[in-house]
Amino acid sequence: MQRMPERRRPGLNHEQRHDVTKDELRAELERQAQRYTEVYGGEVVTYAAQPEPERKPWRKRSNVLDQAFEREMEKIEKEHQARLESVKDTDV
Repeated sequence: MQRMPERRRPGLNHEQRHDVTKDELRAELERQAQRYTEVYGGEVVTYAAQPEPERKPWRKRSNVLDQAFEREMEKIEKEHQARLESVKDTDV
């Protein structure tokens, strides 16, 4: 049975591969941008990273039971207010 050759990144052999730091990456991108402007006469525009969209808080949609509960609570509150007003009227 024949083994398949291991795939590697083109242009780099096993000894040359290493982890790239942010500073090295920034330097490489700067070098590429400079080369592009010099060789091709183009303009390089850099953009700031877009901020993550602010997530809106989750809101539960009211269902039929929730609506019925709200109506009952409003009815109870109205009855309570009516009783308080009738008590005030009889005390005066």
